[in-house]
Amino acid sequence: QVQLVESGGGLVQAGGSLRLSCVASGFTFVNFNMAWYRQAPGKQRELVARIHNTEDTMYADAVKGRFSISRDNAENTVYLQMNSLKPEDTAVYYCNSGTAILPWGQGTQVTVSS
Repeated sequence: QVQLVESGGGLVQAGGSLRLSCVASGFTFVNFNMAWYRQAPGKQRELVARIHNTEDTMYADAVKGRFSISRDNAENTVYLQMNSLKPEDTAVYYCNSGTAILPWGQGTQVTVSS
């Protein structure tokens, strides 16, 4: 069955960096656009970054220039490198397809302290 397993979150001070990983299984990863989403307390889940199977990328304005999405098709893994983190980046981060049609994983908590 389809499974998405996120990892790499943690507690970091403002200005710090984290690298998130998402290992996918149960579907043909290379055929899918993939994305990272986040959900902060009391807010709706939002798209953070997307990478196409052509490796074209797009970013939400809030993270442009600070976050970088990449993928390793051989390892069925999508990454999110997060630099210059801000307290407003605090959220649970999830990966999914570019249109969020896959079952959601458990996510990984990112907490940025000021």
